Amino acid sequence: MRASLAALAITWGLIGGPLNAHAQEKQAPDSEKWDVTAAHGPTRTVSFTTTRGTWMNLDVSPDGRQIVFDLLGDIYIMPVAGGPATRLAGGPAFEVQPRFSPDGTQISFTSDRAGGDNIWVMNRDGSEPLQVTRETFRLLNNAAWTPDGEYLIARKHFTSGRSLGAGELWMYHISGGSGIQLTKRKNDQQDAGEPDVSPDGRYVFYSEDMSGGSTFQYNKDPNGQIYVIREFDRETGRLRNLITGPGGAVRPRVSPDGRYVAFVRRVRLESVLFLYDRETGAARPLFDGLSHDQQEAWAIFGPYPGLAWMPDGREIVFWAQGKIWRIDVTTRAVTEIPFEAEVEQAVTDAVRFPTEVSPERFQAKMIRDAVTSPDGRWLVFEAVGHLWKKRLPNGSPEPGAAGRRHTRQAVFSPRLLLHAPLLAGWLQAGLSTRHREQPSRHHPWSGHRTVLDGRGGRRGPADHAQRPRPPVQPGWRPHLLP
Repeated sequence: MRASLAALAITWGLIGGPLNAHAQEKQAPDSEKWDVTAAHGPTRTVSFTTTRGTWMNLDVSPDGRQIVFDLLGDIYIMPVAGGPATRLAGGPAFEVQPRFSPDGTQISFTSDRAGGDNIWVMNRDGSEPLQVTRETFRLLNNAAWTPDGEYLIARKHFTSGRSLGAGELWMYHISGGSGIQLTKRKNDQQDAGEPDVSPDGRYVFYSEDMSGGSTFQYNKDPNGQIYVIREFDRETGRLRNLITGPGGAVRPRVSPDGRYVAFVRRVRLESVLFLYDRETGAARPLFDGLSHDQQEAWAIFGPYPGLAWMPDGREIVFWAQGKIWRIDVTTRAVTEIPFEAEVEQAVTDAVRFPTEVSPERFQAKMIRDAVTSPDGRWLVFEAVGHLWKKRLPNGSPEPGAAGRRHTRQAVFSPRLLLHAPLLAGWLQAGLSTRHREQPSRHHPWSGHRTVLDGRGGRRGPADHAQRPRPPVQPGWRPHLLP
């Protein structure tokens, strides 16, 4: 027995060697791997100048001199007073969510230029981009710096069989590595993300879906509570709900002195910028002109774009309604920060195939209500609004029901079992069909049952009721049998 097993092992070894070598030969070299930044098919460049943008994440430099923001998957920088913006990162890669490092010399951002969403850093002028995380499946976004500038805390994405995913917070050194898990997801369907770190580095604030149940729901009430802002203590590991209540709470951003947390809350139909006082627990609205948040949606990149405090803690800079704004947290005076960006996007031609719109003959894709005659010789079915007959087993389908449209749900007369030799026509039996008349505004469904003769012609109504009724399965009644 041992000798047989040994021989079998040697045989598999001999077979496995060439197979493994062949498999290695089949592996594509690095030069053939998918390149996100390369052109894949005919490509053209679309260029334009814009003073408005959609869903723009932004940050203010620690010295208060510049604003960095994303626009159409590219990253720009401009003076804090506004004006022409300079593109720092562009091209086919999708690059968003820029954040200044605490010393202002670097900018972190989310990019898929390596094949999937990971965290990158670059110099303030856009030079020397460096990939920090190297996830190939559990992708990352929404990075926030720790005050010492040595670590980045980001949202890591997890999925299951029925899920668009949920987030956990992980911390990575800027030199790379596998990271350290900070929070654990409740399940694979209720999201968490949008981290921010207190100025002393002790607390991490983030938003999490805390609605009831363990699965994502498409009919959640945003004026109830979906998201809450949670506070994680890095020293003790304690986790608590910080900002709760009707309208939820998302996109936390702590003030430079650590006392206040700016956040977004739904108030009836409006998304409102709020300010939370960590000392008193009071929350007050600042601005009710935000763009609509995404609390009801599966907001993998966050329910609202990133906002930022001015270094003196007196103003908050944010995006809303296509523009960049600053608001004084004391007077609530709002001022627009105008910008002008030169956009350059590579657009790849869509793959298209010629399609004949209205051919005389085509293959039906949906066959319904097929029924076989009692003698097994005929098949009747509905396709494209008509009843069709087919001689079994190999006959060709032919139109029936005298060309009437919207006929369906054929039912053979049971009398065929008793008097089949006496019946003639294309079905050798009568059919009861449902005919849908033109719907009206008040009665979307109206119609009647019709008895067809053996040749598909109409023999008469099966019922004379004129009141509208929903479609139902027809059937034979004894007094209507032919």
